[in-house]
Amino acid sequence: MTGDIRLYLRLLRYVVPYWRVFLLSVVSMIVLAATDPAIPALMQPMLDGAFIDKDPALMIKVPILFVILFTVRGIAAYTSGSAINWVANKVIMDLRYEMFLHALAFPVQYYDSKSMGKFVSKFTFDVTRIAEAATNALTVLVRDALALIGLIAWMFYINWQLALIAMFSAPFIGIIVLIIRKRLRKMSRKVQDSMGDINQVLHECITGNKVIKLFGGQELESARFREIINVTRRYTMKYVMASVASGPAVQLITAITLAIIIFIASGQAAAGQLSVGEFVSFFGAMAMVLGPLKRLVGINEHIQKGLAASESVFGFLDEKHEIDRGMHKLERVAGNIDFTNITFRYHGTETEVLNNINLHIKSGETVALVGASGSGKTTLVNLLPRFYPNESGAVLIDGVNIHDITLSSLREKIALVSQDVVLFNDTVRNNIAYGNMRNFDEQKILAAAEAANVMEFIRKLPDGLDTRIGDHGIGLSGGQRQRIAIARALLKDAPILILDEATSSLDTVSERYIHEAINVLKEGRTCLIIAHRLSTVENADRIMVLDHGKIVETGNHEELLKMGSVYSRLYQNKYFQIEEQES
Repeated sequence: MTGDIRLYLRLLRYVVPYWRVFLLSVVSMIVLAATDPAIPALMQPMLDGAFIDKDPALMIKVPILFVILFTVRGIAAYTSGSAINWVANKVIMDLRYEMFLHALAFPVQYYDSKSMGKFVSKFTFDVTRIAEAATNALTVLVRDALALIGLIAWMFYINWQLALIAMFSAPFIGIIVLIIRKRLRKMSRKVQDSMGDINQVLHECITGNKVIKLFGGQELESARFREIINVTRRYTMKYVMASVASGPAVQLITAITLAIIIFIASGQAAAGQLSVGEFVSFFGAMAMVLGPLKRLVGINEHIQKGLAASESVFGFLDEKHEIDRGMHKLERVAGNIDFTNITFRYHGTETEVLNNINLHIKSGETVALVGASGSGKTTLVNLLPRFYPNESGAVLIDGVNIHDITLSSLREKIALVSQDVVLFNDTVRNNIAYGNMRNFDEQKILAAAEAANVMEFIRKLPDGLDTRIGDHGIGLSGGQRQRIAIARALLKDAPILILDEATSSLDTVSERYIHEAINVLKEGRTCLIIAHRLSTVENADRIMVLDHGKIVETGNHEELLKMGSVYSRLYQNKYFQIEEQES
């Protein structure tokens, strides 16, 4: 219970910035709650005065009061509903924004081990449940608790003996709520997890639709999706059954109490101790108690949903950010790089991907990394921008340990083009001049686009550089997407360049243009290149051959072929793509 209170108080902190609007909603709820006991209170003079005593003044006064009463109730209900939903949507927006900022600050390894479906579900599903618990549930609690107090107070005013009997049911209702609370929380967590699984399968189905079609996976994926949605249905039904059970149980206890009250009240009325107006007013108040009571019992359902969602969302927000303890800010970078005694394994695995790597790269030098799949090439270059922290040894730039450098200044000096091109659903211009380069001069953007041979196909697009390229640049070929990514790296003009299979998706003609651009870009810069293109490897100053996480050979193309060892075997086994020669 203490944990629930702590969660709820943390949740309410997101409501605090909008306390004025929230207070308006609460005040409106108080007005609405205050009018609840006024309804049975008007019944007594209406029956005793207007119907029995035939008082002409009350015959006019009571209907007017009823109109005024329900006008006030309508205004209060509208104000409260509008205000609380405004606050709820603000809370949803703030939570999603804070979660997104956290997502941007998470280390790369966080995404290596997470289901994207469950990740997305936190933003789309869990947050809405939280907002409901933080706003709607709280105002219902305020409104119905006050209405209940007012109605019970009126019942005590009319007849305290009958009111005490009515209060007899309260402990039994409380026991029911406590029993069901734990079940609701457990099932709510299960539903949240299963919604994440649904999102995951949908994500895989959309991104892998070509593979599914080509390999006849429709039946397999349909069966998998049906199984997951059936699991969701089962958990939802368990949740619903627990939730629905509370209503009939409370109503049964209330009905028994009501029957006892009617029996006793009838005896009092027969003895002249209770007037018709008092009896109807008391009975009306008793009947009206059922509504707030039912909602207060039902609010437990929404609170448990919200608290289960809070555990998920706040657990996400409590995940550790990417560590940045660096104090040194890189200004001018010559580009000397040292990998010293580097050993690395991925989180949760025992296998060493890199084993005691020692490598010195001089300023302006181009080093090609080659080796069989899984030899550690990409892992090694990923250590340089600190996508992953090195467990042992040190990575140095110009003699400074990269862990002593601020992340922002470190990454500002490194440009990356990888095989898996990342483009955004924006214009070609904004994909080239991305992030910190958004305000770059038009001439620089055009120069980068020309150098990367982007303009060759951009001129054919309807809006040129301002053409939107769709999700992941879906309307472009693989080579065109890669050229945009290379133009982005060219525009950044960083002193250190990483090319991870950067020319793998290019046709021969496009590659010639790219090689020209890269040759210009390499001048005066330090380049680390992972490539299967023989022309790219041959032009490197040095070639490092990795095998099972170790550097086993180093030299240029001719020297390594003469060794007749690992590099030579890679060459003979068609590891390298050999470009067609022009006729």
